[in-house]
Amino acid sequence: MSDNQGMSRRGFVRNSALLGGLAAFGGALPGTAAAATTSSTSAVPRAGTRSAAGTVDIPNKYGKPFSVADDELFIFAANFKPLEYGANADRQASRYFDTVLGDAIRARFPGVKIKYATWDFPIRYEDIARAGRVPDLIIEDPRLRIDRDLEPLGWVQDMTPLVQQAGIDLTALNVGSVEQVKSRSDGGLYGVPLFIDESLLFYNKLIFDRFGVRYPALGSTYDDVYKVAQRLTRQDGIDHYKGYMQHPDNYLAMNQLGLYPFVPGSSEQPAPEDVKVNLTSAEWKAVANNLYRFLMIPRNNFTTVDDFFKGDMSFPGHLAMAVNNLSKLNAYALSPLYVEDDDAEEYAEWAKSVKIGVTSMPVLQRGSKAIYQPDTRAAFVPPQSAHKEQALDIVKYLVSEEMQTRISSYGMKAVLKTDAVVNAFGSAIPQLKAIDTSAVYWGENAVVKNYQNTEYWDIPLYKVFRQHVLKDGMDVDSSLLVTEQQDIPNYIKAQAAAGLTW
Repeated sequence: MSDNQGMSRRGFVRNSALLGGLAAFGGALPGTAAAATTSSTSAVPRAGTRSAAGTVDIPNKYGKPFSVADDELFIFAANFKPLEYGANADRQASRYFDTVLGDAIRARFPGVKIKYATWDFPIRYEDIARAGRVPDLIIEDPRLRIDRDLEPLGWVQDMTPLVQQAGIDLTALNVGSVEQVKSRSDGGLYGVPLFIDESLLFYNKLIFDRFGVRYPALGSTYDDVYKVAQRLTRQDGIDHYKGYMQHPDNYLAMNQLGLYPFVPGSSEQPAPEDVKVNLTSAEWKAVANNLYRFLMIPRNNFTTVDDFFKGDMSFPGHLAMAVNNLSKLNAYALSPLYVEDDDAEEYAEWAKSVKIGVTSMPVLQRGSKAIYQPDTRAAFVPPQSAHKEQALDIVKYLVSEEMQTRISSYGMKAVLKTDAVVNAFGSAIPQLKAIDTSAVYWGENAVVKNYQNTEYWDIPLYKVFRQHVLKDGMDVDSSLLVTEQQDIPNYIKAQAAAGLTW
């Protein structure tokens, strides 16, 4: 009987890709770990090299010694840039983790030995997979990385029974974050949301004051902001100012209507050829056309939202408004937790050209409080964890009011919204004291909808605006149609042919 009998085509494609990828590392593939309970993926780790009894070495491209002992609870974090800052001589960065999370975890669980690492100082997912020492707790971006990284490795499981067993009340957490995790979890719940790198509207008070324009306020609509963007896209002597930047890919992917591009079918794990998308509904067209007008303001051509501070424009501080992440607010305010050491001097210089104001990102219509779907980071307990109970205890602690208050105090939006949590925001970041941050907890994150019986692929939404509108000169309706009917199907076909499912 074939080993693949009873496995879905999706699972076969994933296993084939994983076997090929790990085989490329060299050596034999001795076993298959437990699969995720709601996924067709199976993990195929190699046995790690043991440098001492109960210790696994994890070789890496930097040639830096890194090992995990059997009695250590291994936490790995990825895809949140502040976690990578402040690397020591061994290329291991732990400043942000220790300050915000790690020190509190160790104090709460003194009997637990914590081993921590972040991508890629000095190890990456492929290094861990090759060594076969799967992390006990992973902190990751569920929106993009469940399907790209965790699920292909078999490092996810339906945590629903574990969450219930631990007494974690998901209904108390940010609804948009919980639904976002579920939308990527093949009918289950692969992770528990921890915090949100919220999107806000940044504005440079120096530009507004120079031209006598009123600052944007909480609940401002796109219509309001569009009028201001037109006024502030202007030439003043040799100085040119742009009025507004919003990343078009994020705008579509995290849209404020909760629109999901995939069409529900008959399975949570459809074959690649059965994946269908819809970007041409009236709602998608309305959302896309709303941003299109900003991109068409003469001489407000899109470059990067980082132009608010210093991105691709020649001079710092020449962009009036930009939708950007909360972590960037902390960086622009010059918090050392959020700025890489090597960048601190440049950031301080650029800050002289910007007087930061921040408010809620624009809403689609007057009276709405719907902001982006959340840019969440979540906790995952892989099925291969040797310390599941301890890991789950830590997850429960991380979503407690005590830890959510701590997370909020260090400048991230918590997924638990209580008065204590909200009032604590930024209190541990002295650089935020001069900035009105009331927008952080304003509004409600959009909730993704109609995701049941779909499979998420990291489709090339950049084609809509950055390719077909800004480069090809298409109108919105045409760009949506071409992306839906040509670009995305071709992408999925090419990915499947390469043995990938994202």
